[in-house]
Amino acid sequence: MTVYRVTHKTSYTYEDDVTTSFGRAHLLPRTQPDQHCADAEVTLEPGADELREHTDAFGNRSTYFCVRSPHRELTVLARSTVTVDRVAVPAALRPWEEVRDTVPLDARPYRLPSPRLPVQPEVAAYAAPSFTPGRPLGEAAADLCRRIHDDFDYVSGSTTVRSTVTDLLTGGEGVCQDFAHLAVAGLRSRGLPAKYVSGYLETLPPPGKPKLRGVDASHAWFSVWTGDGWLDLDPTNDRVVDEQFVVLAHGRDYGDVPPLKGVIFTDSAKSVMAVSVDMERLPQG
Repeated sequence: MTVYRVTHKTSYTYEDDVTTSFGRAHLLPRTQPDQHCADAEVTLEPGADELREHTDAFGNRSTYFCVRSPHRELTVLARSTVTVDRVAVPAALRPWEEVRDTVPLDARPYRLPSPRLPVQPEVAAYAAPSFTPGRPLGEAAADLCRRIHDDFDYVSGSTTVRSTVTDLLTGGEGVCQDFAHLAVAGLRSRGLPAKYVSGYLETLPPPGKPKLRGVDASHAWFSVWTGDGWLDLDPTNDRVVDEQFVVLAHGRDYGDVPPLKGVIFTDSAKSVMAVSVDMERLPQG
């Protein structure tokens, strides 16, 4: 069991006044069987004229805000305390074809195409070698995870939130969002339910070195239905999701769960965004 205090700060700077800013955030961690969010809040500077939270269609905590006072800088700060107890991993021993043919009703939406992950023959062709006949689903999903990790280079800034899986397949490089999208699309191409998951991964310092603040990162990975539960795997690092991960939200693809999105009213032609994330381990007991 691990307890984290998570701080996620996003700042936008504009060259001219913003008269009104509307936003939607997925910055408050989920409470689920292997994770409990004890307290969480989103605050803004300048202060929000409206600030409301609701639960979206996927069970995520979503925050709406509106700032009507003129501003040239907007800061969105999310703070939460999260206990992670992620020790049980579904065995995932059933053949993948058996899982495909016995998907429960509540998992079926996650095997359908989604706005950012349409049916693409090249994705199905990429995923196919991992899904040999009769192979246990856990083994097949782990093989797909490993291949994505080995076949593509992680290059920060090489893609944007609008990049497609085709961009990754042709360019050979991307970031965690792209790798998660390829895994999700590949699993769905075999008829298997898969979720896109957003959250955080704790970054540990080298032995003997202090941990720097603000260096932990927003992250993304995938979750696949095994027939006995959901198995989360991280293709960026080729590992099972464990207690170093905090889940923010999950959906069909990135478009369902961006950390922040919104609309502003301004004559400003340029803006600069800065993001920092810190995951601080707290003493237990």
